[in-house]
Amino acid sequence: MFSLLVLLLSLMLSNNVVVYGNLINHNVNQLGSINGCDLFKGRWVYDDDASDYPLYDSSVCPFIEKQFDCLKNGRPDRDYLKYKWQPSECNLPRFNATEFQNKLKGKQMMFVGDSISLNQWQSLTCMLHAADPQAKYISKRIGPTSIFTFPKYNTSYLMHRNAFLVDIIMENNETRVLKLNSLSSADEWKKMDVLIFDSWHWWLHTGRKQPWDLVQDGKSTYKDAPRLTLYEKALNTWAKWVDSEVDTTKTKIFFQGVSPDHDNLVSLGGSNTCVGITQPLNNTEGVHEEELVLEKVLKGMNKQVYLLNITKLSQYRADGHPSVFGHGGHRDLDCTHWCLAGVVDTWNLLLTALLG
Repeated sequence: MFSLLVLLLSLMLSNNVVVYGNLINHNVNQLGSINGCDLFKGRWVYDDDASDYPLYDSSVCPFIEKQFDCLKNGRPDRDYLKYKWQPSECNLPRFNATEFQNKLKGKQMMFVGDSISLNQWQSLTCMLHAADPQAKYISKRIGPTSIFTFPKYNTSYLMHRNAFLVDIIMENNETRVLKLNSLSSADEWKKMDVLIFDSWHWWLHTGRKQPWDLVQDGKSTYKDAPRLTLYEKALNTWAKWVDSEVDTTKTKIFFQGVSPDHDNLVSLGGSNTCVGITQPLNNTEGVHEEELVLEKVLKGMNKQVYLLNITKLSQYRADGHPSVFGHGGHRDLDCTHWCLAGVVDTWNLLLTALLG
């Protein structure tokens, strides 16, 4: 009874509980803190020290996707490159690429998800390349998986495109079926030493952009359902797989919090898109329901899974999107992805800190 009261009291004292599953790493507690500091609670501050930010020069990172290379696409302002995340009670550790590479020597890290995962994967590879630009790297793609290897360090960083985590299968009659209980890629995931998962944005696609015709849920088949419902069912399938199949003493698992877009800022008293925004917002929109669903699923897990809780801190950064300086310009406004260099580099600083 006493331990229950202590737990309830600790939850009451916390303003922003960050879920990491039921089992917690010895140096990271339920508030997402290291040594008592909540890394996800803080503010963005301007840092004009050229040696600190940005963390790399996008013009000398030879493999940035066109859609993320905002400066090359003509973005004229650069202040968005100079903001760093400042936790309220500590400093976010500086990125040490050599230390990071040595820590992962002989290991494989894989990002699994949609183009937001691609954003983060490219950010990390640019951060590593910038620190040792003469180091040979090998980049190749096999099916849905991109593989980036540094032979010098014997490290591999992979990106597996899988927007829903669960499967979409083309049936014999050319019907695309979203199978909420099937994870055909999971055997490949289990081989990794570090996994970072992401899923949400493609669940919103409807009409011609919807990638399935039918949904198969156990023995039931139907046309569609509320997207939060489908999202939660898919996450539960993923969570059951982790709990039953993954040895988390050997494979460290992260789930990236929902990356916020800024397609509609009217409620914040600004324009209705990210166009023309060059500084962080002073306030943010309310809680993302999909983030609450993710936290609910993680709370119910038995294995050790970390939430990389980037949602709230990224909500302030409407200035960090490609806007009209993505791959499509004014014809394809992008308030969803993030410029590189930029906001996503901070996600990787947080990931590095939580890797220990």
